[in-house]
Amino acid sequence: MVFTPASIAPLQLGGLLAQPLGQAIAVIVAIAVVIIVGRIALKIAWRLVTIAALIVGALLVLSFFGINVL
Repeated sequence: MVFTPASIAPLQLGGLLAQPLGQAIAVIVAIAVVIIVGRIALKIAWRLVTIAALIVGALLVLSFFGINVL
C-alpha cells in the first residue's frame, strides 16, 4: 500500500478542522470537556456549601443557648 500526500492529508489535524463538520466536532468536544469539568467543580462546591451551612447552623443553635464559640 502506497501512501500519497492526498491519502495522509485527512489524518492531519489541520485538515479535519478546515471542514465545517470537523470544526463542529471540535466545538462539541470542547463543550463536553467544559461540562464534565463543571460538573466535578459543582459537586465539590455543593459539598462545601452544605458543610458551611451545617457549621453556621450549629453555631447559631449554640448561640441561642448562650454558648458563644467565636
